[in-house]
Amino acid sequence: MLLKDRVKSARVLVVGDVMLDRYWFGDVERISPEAPVPVAKINKTDERAGGAANVARNIVALGGQAKLLSVIGDDEAGTSLERLLIKAGVDTSFHRDAEISTTVKLRVLARQQQLLRIDFEDLPSHEVLAAKLDDFKACLQEIDVVILSDYGKGSLAHVQAMIQIAREAGKLILVDPKGDEYQPYAGATLLTPNRSEFRQVAGSWKSDEELAAKAETLRQKLNLTALLVTRSEEGMTLFKQGQVVHKPTQAREVFDVSGAGDTVIATLGLMLAAGLDLPEAMDWSNKAAGIVVAKLGTAVASAEELF
Repeated sequence: MLLKDRVKSARVLVVGDVMLDRYWFGDVERISPEAPVPVAKINKTDERAGGAANVARNIVALGGQAKLLSVIGDDEAGTSLERLLIKAGVDTSFHRDAEISTTVKLRVLARQQQLLRIDFEDLPSHEVLAAKLDDFKACLQEIDVVILSDYGKGSLAHVQAMIQIAREAGKLILVDPKGDEYQPYAGATLLTPNRSEFRQVAGSWKSDEELAAKAETLRQKLNLTALLVTRSEEGMTLFKQGQVVHKPTQAREVFDVSGAGDTVIATLGLMLAAGLDLPEAMDWSNKAAGIVVAKLGTAVASAEELF
């Protein structure tokens, strides 16, 4: 069977922090008389799914099946996000929490340069998160791979319980981690920190050998099958027991790296669900990342572009 056909039947469950990325595009021709700041005259707006929602969107854009489980506010931004995802073909399962606002990142841009970013966010309530755990268990029968996308917004407060439940169900578990404490991710199949996130946890390194030693120490400590460190212009490096695989970057032109980590873990999860091994899946995720960093804002790679 062709890889494209295997990808079509691959099913991935994405759980994590979702957000609505809003873009206001305009022109700046003067400085405000009220304060020494530019005045942006807005002429176009755009909305895109961000965070874990962008991971799910990437999976669908590549031809796979994605189910998305998360918490949003009972508000206009949550409704807009849900509408965007349904239109994109993502199977959404959102728990609405009336006590919080849906996470929104509003970016103001002029001449392709970001002038300002405004964030709106709250932590979800414990009751809503507990209800989500029951949904998580129920979803596992229908899927091949689990992706946990942590943006530190509170949706993955029960991440250790989710990893244990998914392990018992025999599922591969990929985690895009956040923060400087990785113990809650213990027992996952694969962690995908970027270079600065890994440095935050493991400390700095002077050589590839030192990086490999630090990666192996963390891999063993957390009982991971593998660790993938994405290293921006240096490409990405996979650390497994007795094996280090490095892939140089495939970006022809780097325009915007926002959301590239979402594309990497989405493509990895999808390719593993389609039956590829980790180094092969890594090849495809490297290609997909090279495509999205050449685009502005939170973007996806399509099946046509990748294949």
